[in-house]
Amino acid sequence: MRLAFTVATLAAAAAIVSVFFAARRRKQHKFASSSCYLHSEQKPQCAFKRVVADNSYAPFKHLSNDENASNSHPFEAEITALLKNPQPEIDLGTEMVDLEMKDSYVWVHTEMQLKELVDVLSEERFFAVDTEQHSLRSFLGFTALVQISTQEEDYLVDTIALHDFMAILRPVFANPSICKVFHGADNDILWLQRDFHIYVVNLFDTSKACEVLSKPQKSLAYLLETYCGVTTNKLLQREDWRQRPLSEEMVHYARTDAHYLLYIANCLINELKQLDIENSCSEDKFHFVLEASRRSNMICLQLFTKEIDASPGESSALSLFSRQASSHGFPSISNETQIQIIVRQLCAWRDLMARIHDESLKYVLSDQAIVALASKPSASHTEIYKTIAQTDINMKMGLSSFIPSPSPVVCSHLNDLRHLLANKLVNDDIYSMILQKCLGQNGSCPLSIFNYALLVNSNLRPTLVHKQPGPKNPKQYSRKASRDLFVQKFSCKSPVYHNCRIYANDGRLLCYCDQRKLEWYLSRDLAKLVDEEPPAIMLLFEPKGRPEDEGNDFYIQSKKNICVGCGEGNHYLRYRIIPSCYRIHFPEHLKSHRSHDIVLLCVDCHEVAHAAAEKYKRKIAVEFGIPLYLRRVVHPGQGADEQIEERGVSPLQLRTAAMALLRHGPRMPVNRREELTEIVRRYYGGRDISDEDLERALQVGMTPHERRRFEKKSGFSFKHSTESTATMPEQDNHADDFGNSTLASDITVNGSVSAALHGNTITVETSDYDENSDTAVNVDNSCLSRRHANGHSDLSYPLNDEKSTRAEHNSKLSLLGHGPHGKQVVDHLLKEYGEDGIREFCQRWRKVFVDAVNPRFLPAGWDVKHSGRRDFGEFSVYNPDKRAAAVGRE
Repeated sequence: MRLAFTVATLAAAAAIVSVFFAARRRKQHKFASSSCYLHSEQKPQCAFKRVVADNSYAPFKHLSNDENASNSHPFEAEITALLKNPQPEIDLGTEMVDLEMKDSYVWVHTEMQLKELVDVLSEERFFAVDTEQHSLRSFLGFTALVQISTQEEDYLVDTIALHDFMAILRPVFANPSICKVFHGADNDILWLQRDFHIYVVNLFDTSKACEVLSKPQKSLAYLLETYCGVTTNKLLQREDWRQRPLSEEMVHYARTDAHYLLYIANCLINELKQLDIENSCSEDKFHFVLEASRRSNMICLQLFTKEIDASPGESSALSLFSRQASSHGFPSISNETQIQIIVRQLCAWRDLMARIHDESLKYVLSDQAIVALASKPSASHTEIYKTIAQTDINMKMGLSSFIPSPSPVVCSHLNDLRHLLANKLVNDDIYSMILQKCLGQNGSCPLSIFNYALLVNSNLRPTLVHKQPGPKNPKQYSRKASRDLFVQKFSCKSPVYHNCRIYANDGRLLCYCDQRKLEWYLSRDLAKLVDEEPPAIMLLFEPKGRPEDEGNDFYIQSKKNICVGCGEGNHYLRYRIIPSCYRIHFPEHLKSHRSHDIVLLCVDCHEVAHAAAEKYKRKIAVEFGIPLYLRRVVHPGQGADEQIEERGVSPLQLRTAAMALLRHGPRMPVNRREELTEIVRRYYGGRDISDEDLERALQVGMTPHERRRFEKKSGFSFKHSTESTATMPEQDNHADDFGNSTLASDITVNGSVSAALHGNTITVETSDYDENSDTAVNVDNSCLSRRHANGHSDLSYPLNDEKSTRAEHNSKLSLLGHGPHGKQVVDHLLKEYGEDGIREFCQRWRKVFVDAVNPRFLPAGWDVKHSGRRDFGEFSVYNPDKRAAAVGRE
């Protein structure tokens, strides 16, 4: 009995223990990834008590003062003053005799030391600055070290230990009487704003001085070796600058970048002064020192912005799609759409994980691993682990070789990743679910100053794209889907601005351009390559004019590929501030190679700008008495009597009715068919119509491009040649505004639309078109051109008086668009006010754009009052004198 009891007790205990461990194993399996690695790993930035830029989707807020809004530059007035009235000289003192770097330096790591440094710098007239960044283990990156050198001492500021006290340096960096010397300050300026709200005022950038001097290279390594005989190991730039203490090699590298910078700047300024002396006797009043100062201070006007996607990870996904499409496509072509959906989800998950854990995207999960995982949606934990590890081993190079694979983020959230791949994380709001699981009350990840705002500002998050959307509001989803489709179809597929540089043969910067333009000059031996990164060429001939001579500083500034309105950098479209219906009719020398009024806008800002432009067009139409649209068309066979006005129909109505009758006439209800037939009959004067008449009516006012596009889209092919007429009314008793000009002489050619004025009606006659005819140039890319019998080109399309004359009208100018309206407006401006009228007209449109969009990220040098003036060389095809001479010879 005792033995049996003992055995039973042991069996029961074993069963209980077995059940306990089985439950524990199930629980461990279920929450294998619930313990976040951040609980055991403390990163240096965790010690920060406050940050200026967190990882949320909220826009970055700049330092504001009493006079400036939070999104404008707080020191714009001071910087602008330096640009308008630069200091007559930048004098860094006599050449340094003792160039050798001493062993001693000051390591600044306490608040007291930082205040003492500020006292020292406040007494200086100039000092050199450099920064070291860390980006691998941080989502936005942060400044890990700031190097400051005076003529007497080198200071290394530990910005990790002093992160919360760095604001002490703000007054010194913003003091316009103290010159700060940087090399390649474009990024440093933004990083100091991002981390400490430090804004630099009065800058001298040795890189910009190299540009003005046309140095063969402008890297700091080149300058150190050329002027100081010092070589540096640039690989140290990739070291982990968070580590404390820094190695001796890293300290030496950090000191070198700032220590010699004052001496190098002094040498460059002396060279600039020498050029000014040599240039003083010439008619060219270019000042090299002032130009270097001006270009340097233009950098100070830059403002840091967060790059926020339309949905989490959207830009990464689009970049992956583009790279895969241009290489070899996705692994499984048969299921490519499903793979793309998974890629979007993985990119969104990676983006959220990077923000929550304050890690870089490439640290969390590489792009190559995302593509590999997307082709294995049903992978197990082990397969996911092996796939990521093997992919990263194949792709490892440089800095990525120090990244563990899979990353601790993936290992901590492996279950979530598997469920995401297996389509088990479907929810109405995956974003909120992930946030709650990671940062909620029972979340697995620790809260920090970097990710806390993700919860607080969750209403500012972008919408996450779901794999299986099930929106509660179909109209809302339809609008979003339409927007996404618009972005995918019409947004720029590659960067617009390459920021390649073109220099004149005297070394002065002419403009920034794209890579293709550089290759054009190089392929024709018209220029030589002077820099490779970023590319730059020097012309081998003397160009006509200089941008600064023409007051066009805009063209010698680098530009960012972001929306000028809100700073969106993941998608953008080109937007023409001056509507094309007007600009295409400008004289060539006022529009050729002029990109000042073409800016980048995101879809949302584009919609706002377009709505404002359409509203202002209507105002222009009333002001000039020129309707935006052709109001009525009629067949010329009706004669020139008053009944034409009664019988005329809208060209849009005519086209719609003819289209419907040709496609669906026999299947239509009788009443609807009769209603549409009556519209077409009114066009033909009330007579009976045939299918041939319908085809002709369909083509009234249709350009060859519209015809080809229509045939391709609808599969409809015109069977009959057309020879019909149309009329459009005169501009509502406003003919006197144009001086009662007469139309051109009567002539009709193949593919043209000829017009005749009968009282208050212009009759437009169409005939078979010839795509090779030079009668007109497409409205999208050039001006209207009408050839007369004598070979001269007539660009006028004015109104007429009571006389009845005939004129040729451009067949490639759609009667449904604003082209005829724009042509008449421009002609009137040129006739009454000349080119000054065009410039004032452009300024009005720029003001409309600024008032509507309130752009905060316009390129430096952009101005509402931009003159648009440009000088063309003797042999330029855009030279007005040459064009006039060519016309005279004809």
